[in-house]
Amino acid sequence: MDPRGTKRGAEKTEVAEPRNKLPRPAASLPTNPALYSGPFPFYRRPSELGCFSLDAQRQYHGDARALRYYSPPPTNGPGPNFDLRDGYPDRYQPRDEEVQERLNHLLCWLLEHRGRLEGGPGWLAEAIVTWRGHLTKLLTTPYERQEGWQLAASRFQGTLYLSEVETPKARAQRLARPPLLRELMYMGYKFEQYMCADKPGSSPDPSGEVNTNVAFCSVLRSRLGSHPLLFSGEVDCTDPQTPSTQPPTCYVELKTSKEMHSPGQWRSFYRHKLLKWWAQSFLPGVPNVVAGFRNPEGFVSSLKTFPTMKMFDYVRNDRDGWNPSVCMNFCAAFLSFAQSTVVQDDPRLVHLFSWEPGGPVTVSVHRDAPYAFLPIWYVEAMTQDFPSPPKTPSPK
Repeated sequence: MDPRGTKRGAEKTEVAEPRNKLPRPAASLPTNPALYSGPFPFYRRPSELGCFSLDAQRQYHGDARALRYYSPPPTNGPGPNFDLRDGYPDRYQPRDEEVQERLNHLLCWLLEHRGRLEGGPGWLAEAIVTWRGHLTKLLTTPYERQEGWQLAASRFQGTLYLSEVETPKARAQRLARPPLLRELMYMGYKFEQYMCADKPGSSPDPSGEVNTNVAFCSVLRSRLGSHPLLFSGEVDCTDPQTPSTQPPTCYVELKTSKEMHSPGQWRSFYRHKLLKWWAQSFLPGVPNVVAGFRNPEGFVSSLKTFPTMKMFDYVRNDRDGWNPSVCMNFCAAFLSFAQSTVVQDDPRLVHLFSWEPGGPVTVSVHRDAPYAFLPIWYVEAMTQDFPSPPKTPSPK
């Protein structure tokens, strides 16, 4: 008897099982950096497929209206003197973090462009779709000691979708966020206001409101190892002065950090903060991070540019430093783990990948609320134009 025939039969039986029976979760995935120290894996140079904007009311627009233009203070002048506390809290409109947006804005873009994705009609069915921020968390996992994460995964029309779930611990911390931390978050956005203009060639206007609903997002295509990726991430601004105006090379990431005065403080900065900056900017191919260093009074008086591709140099000889190969190899291993774990094609079925520092990534399986994240409007629209398999003609 042909063994392949029995396997096919087994697969058929599995599909025919009752809908409420959940597949058994797979094994776990270790996160120890030593396991991922091989050579740097293949990573395709990210190319921009498109973009979208979110306005002051957090409404989606399939264009670049929210893009801002890098406009730093002149280098020959007295240097910056940015008061990052200015306008807090009276000119601050923070985004409502209780609203769970999941992948919805990216799915809006995908729905608009599904018919003309570069890579051809079958490309999306092989791809992994997610936010850049979710991939950033995967990259930093082997070195993360504080914050765990949860990622929900669903397979639909072949594509694997990954959407972060706020952990109970993260939710508790957000709801109990101390006033000082809230002000620090504001200061990061305020720095962007001092460094960006609304039009190329014009000057920044820090007198207005800081509204964190507004966002410009780039949608990118890449590939890590054998995994095609379609992901989106927020972009702070574009530099009209760059020799290459081709995105994502023209983009600039803006950051603030506290002023440092001792070698120990710098070492800690390179080991921890720079790792996150590298992961966040390397994934979309953003070449530079411009940092404003703030004093205890909340004023930025110095700027420093960190080229993304040179960040590793700061920890290359530090035995307690991080290694880009470990980050990318772990991310590739997680994507393989997710691809082989989530077998059933069903937008209402969720594999929840959970990780806490010090442990492995574990999996649990759920159906529908509260973990299902692909909205009905998306599933229905995608199903309508998804060709159903040809029916075999009935014998005459």
